[in-house]
Order: sequence, then structure tokens, then C-alpha cells
Amino acid sequence: MSISKIKLTFPDNSLHEFDAGTTGLLVAESIGKRLAADAVAVKFNGQVQDISRPIHTDGTFSVITPKSRDGKLDADALYCMRHTAEHIMTEAICRLWPETKLVYGPPVDDGFYGDIDLDTKISIDDFSKIEAEMAKIVAENRPMTRYEMSRDEGFKKIEAEGNPYKLENAKSAKGDVLSFYATGANVGTDFEDLCMGPHVPSTGRIGAFKLTAVAGAYFRGDEKNKQLQRIYGTAFPSKKDMDEHFARIEEAKKRDHRVIGKQMGLFTMNPLVGQGLVLWMPKGGILRTELQNLMQGQLTKRGYSPVFTPHIGNVALYKISGHFPYYKDSQYPTIKSDIDPNEEYLLKPMNCPHHCMIYAAEQRSYRDLPIRLAEFGTVYRYEQSGELNGMTRVRGLTQDDAHLFCTAEQVEAEVVSTVELVKTIFGALGLNDYRVDVSLREPGSDKYTGDPKVWDKAEETLIRVAKTMNLPHTVVQGGAAFYGPKLDFMVKDCIGREWQLGTVQLDYNLPERFKLEYIGQDNNRHRPVMIHRAPFGSFERFTGILIEHFAGAFPLWLSPVQVRVANISEQSQEAANHAVAALHAEGIRVEGDISASGNIKQRVKESEEAKVPYLLVIGDREAAAGTVAVRGRGRKDLGVMPLSEFIAKAKTEIAARA
Repeated sequence: MSISKIKLTFPDNSLHEFDAGTTGLLVAESIGKRLAADAVAVKFNGQVQDISRPIHTDGTFSVITPKSRDGKLDADALYCMRHTAEHIMTEAICRLWPETKLVYGPPVDDGFYGDIDLDTKISIDDFSKIEAEMAKIVAENRPMTRYEMSRDEGFKKIEAEGNPYKLENAKSAKGDVLSFYATGANVGTDFEDLCMGPHVPSTGRIGAFKLTAVAGAYFRGDEKNKQLQRIYGTAFPSKKDMDEHFARIEEAKKRDHRVIGKQMGLFTMNPLVGQGLVLWMPKGGILRTELQNLMQGQLTKRGYSPVFTPHIGNVALYKISGHFPYYKDSQYPTIKSDIDPNEEYLLKPMNCPHHCMIYAAEQRSYRDLPIRLAEFGTVYRYEQSGELNGMTRVRGLTQDDAHLFCTAEQVEAEVVSTVELVKTIFGALGLNDYRVDVSLREPGSDKYTGDPKVWDKAEETLIRVAKTMNLPHTVVQGGAAFYGPKLDFMVKDCIGREWQLGTVQLDYNLPERFKLEYIGQDNNRHRPVMIHRAPFGSFERFTGILIEHFAGAFPLWLSPVQVRVANISEQSQEAANHAVAALHAEGIRVEGDISASGNIKQRVKESEEAKVPYLLVIGDREAAAGTVAVRGRGRKDLGVMPLSEFIAKAKTEIAARA
């Protein structure tokens, strides 16, 4: 029996009834004409889809517009817009070079690309004429029209076109039907391509676009196949949005942590050591130690116990936890013993199984809980070489990891406490622009372990915490770990880029897999609940992001070199050396730039380039008076003061972590 009415749940949890088969556009119009005019797509049951697609079942529903109420670009809207822009680009190329065979073209981070098979080599010199054709298509404001065929019909259609790439793509498509999109209302005559969607309603919704690069590529990444051409581009709701994007790119180049890290002597990487393995230089070691001290101070206040675990573990341990089968593709090969064939080890991919064994080593009572185990533990992931990126994507990483074991009644309070910890750490570093992804399991997926009812309880807890703590948050279906839902903190740096940093994960499943227990007040055995949390995520990635956020100009407390002392003449050398010794004695990290002669302007410049927070200049007058001329980073002249006064001010600033 067909359903005549459906019920849609809006973002405010209100329930609304519509005729079955209604479109997203009609639902949007029922909310408001302005909203419908702005809409580019909708989200139904967590999936983004065309605004014109009919809806036949109950579910959650929201309207996607280019920008949110606070004026921020919507990621789903950009995805749809860039998907459409890719179709516009490939149509423009086909207009200019009719012999072009289309291969594949998805939206990607910051833009889109299209792979084509064309004997004529396209260069950046051709971009202007391609963009001119694209502008014509945008101006025509043609609708994006979706239509479907059975697989058999679709295969016949594609075979008749004679494009072997489309045929291979169709064969790998899932489902009983193949979908196509025509750029226009005239199916069969307007430009079209095999495509799953989604798209914006029409070509005219592309506010601004630009082609950015061309490169070689192989079909499905197999170098045995013919080399194709890959053209990259991007699209935005407006030219202003696009201009701001490219300005951020230019600024990001100046802040590249790989360049600044080398210039400042923070870290190095060497192929002889291994890809993705960071060597922390002395100044980088200071930076890392300060971050660890910041965290350790909070752990001590909050009742965490330090633990240490080995860098390898028996494969059986990770099979019980589930990490071995679930993360097998991103782990190093196992280590097998030539002496005992029954022994097989794995470089530690996660700390949590080891912490479970520490918990299990003693009998626990409800009086002992919560137990909070913390470790700055190094783990290893075999990331693909093409995905490695300085410190932000590595193969060896040290996590500021902790696992809390508590009763079911303690869960919510402990989650709140871990969120407060994350907020405290971010606040100390000035990372105050963040939001939270409440990452839940994907409905219907079998990649998660454990009882669905327990998952429901865990997910409800995290959603409730996000709401009661007034965290700006988004519910993300499919983002959960295999063992539990999580809160992922998405932090914006000073140029607006978003990074996933801290995480809090709620886990009812690992305690079950490891049969962890505590004796309850009723003298019966109970399972504890486990909370995973890591505010930094990893020292490597967090440090790489901090380098770019601050462009190497760290606050005084965090700077590897806090003060540099320079003398002007030979007569002031002794006073400069005395100042260096006095600063050392007060625990201030200082470098002396002391010489019998030298251009003081050049030395000021070098101090700026080294991003040292304070430069103390000592000339003859300062030497005689026991004072220093203080220059703040950014060439700020802070005047002359007694050395003791500067030391007191600096120590106050360091203590405040200002």
C-alpha cells in the first residue's frame, strides 16, 4: 500500500506533515519564500540531495543555503555548487574540443577537478577561454535536471556513446538504477553526464569560479592506464567569497609550518629515519615540553594518574579491542618472532587497549571510580606516502591521551569535565573560535561494534552535553569511531581555516570486549563505561597547526627563545653578558647576540625574523645605568627600564600565559 502522507522532522525538532512525493523545494516554500529562494539543496536523513528530488518517506529534513545565519559559508552548499561547476567546466571544454572524452569529476576540498581524455594538451594559457565558455553557461541559468534509467538501459545508452570510461564508472556504481544529469531542461539534447549528484538547482547559482591548475592523472590511479588530463578549479557563492579564499591561500603559504619550522629550527624530517617520522630539534623540544607542561598542570588538578605503556603490543590485544581488523589498512605490518612462531606483535596503533589492561590489573570497586589514566603515548599509523604532510600528517605521533573509567551514573559529569578541559587548553592558546561535531554512527551501517541500544544511550548523552554546555555544534551522521560516538572539536585558526583538534569519545564497547569489571555497591560485578579524550590530538599535528596559526610568533610563555640580548659596542659587552646570565638565572629562555662590533639595525632585523618576543638592546648609557632598551616583536619600542623591572614584567607575562 502506498503512503499518502509523510512526516518530516525539522532542525528545531518540530514535526510537519506533507504529501508523499513532495520535493525539497515545496517543503522549503512552506517554511518561507525567502528561504526557498536562497536554498541550493536539502538534507534528508543526513544525506544531501537536490532540492527538486521527491521525498517519499518520513525522516529528518533541513534546507541548505550558501551561508548560515552567522554569515559563514556552508560546506554542503559549497559541495553542491562545486559539483555543478565541474559539470559546467567539462561542458565548456567539450564545446571547445568536441573530441573530449569525459572521465570523472568530483568536488574536493576547496574546489573540484575534472579528468578528461584529450590528445590536445590543455595549459593554463587555455584557462581564460574555458572560463569564458563557463561564464556563458552560468549566464544561461539552465536547470540541472536529474533522470534515472535501469542499469541495463543505462549501459546501452553509455555503450552507444562510445565512452569506455563512463562504462567502467557505471559498472562500479551501486544500486538498481543509473542516474544522469542534464545541464538544461532538454534531456537528450542538452549537455549531460553520468552522475550521482547532488547539484544546485541551476547553473546561474554559481556566483564565482576560477580554474586553478592542470596536471596529469591516470584512470583510477593505475599508471598502467592511459595518462589523462586533470583540470582543477573552484567555485563560490560570490566573487567576494572567492577573493577572500585566494587571499587566505596566499597567507597560508607565508605560514607554512614546514618552512617556518625549518627556519626556526623546530623540527626536521629525514628519509634515512623514515617517511612521516618527526625529529624534534632542541627549540621544537622546548615548544613540545611547554605544551606538555600546560596539559600536565591541568591533569594534576583534575585527578588524572600518569601511566606509561610500551610502543608495541601482542596482536591478540588489538584483535580483542577491534583495532586490528578495523584499522588494519593503516597499520604497520606485524612483527613476527623467528624464535617463537606463536609470538606476533604490532607497533602500537592506539593507547586505549593498553590502558584497559592497566585497569584490569587490579580488582576495582565503585569507590575507586572514576579512574582517570593519562599518558603522553606514541603510536604508529602507516599513512600513505602521498597523504603525509610535514607535522600535520605523520606516521609516528604522540597523543596527549587519557582514558576514564566510570560508572554509568558518572558518565555525563565526566564528559562535561573533559569538555571543560579541552576548552581550558584551547583558551590558554587563544583558540577560541571553534565548533563541535557530534559524530554519530551511520544509520544502517555494519561497521560499528556493540549493542544498538547502548549506542543510542551514548549518542543521546553527547547530544545532551553539547546542548547543556551551549557548545556550537553540528550532528554528523557516520563520523563515530567503531566503538562509540564522539565530540570532535573543529577549531578555526587566525586566517579562518578549520582544523579537527580535540576529541572526546564515549565508549561502552571496549569495556565489554575486554570484560572489564568493578564491584558495585550491591556487591555485584558491573561493567565500567570508558571515555577517551585527547585535547591536542597529537603533539605533532597540534604543533604544526600552532606554527601556522601564530606564523611562528608564539606568545612569550611558549616561545622557544623568549628574549634576545644585543649589545651596541665593545664597551657594553660585559653588561650584555650580565643581562643574559640574570635572565637565565630567573628561568627565562634567552639568547645572547653579543659581539665587539656589528650593525645593530641588522641584528634587530634578525631578531624580528627569528620571531623572538623581546629584544634587549644595551648601549653605553644602558650599561652605565643598569638598564635595557626593550623592543617588542613587531619593532615595538617599549622604552628603557631597569633590567630587574623587565625581568619582573616578563615573569608575570609568562606565568599568566598571556
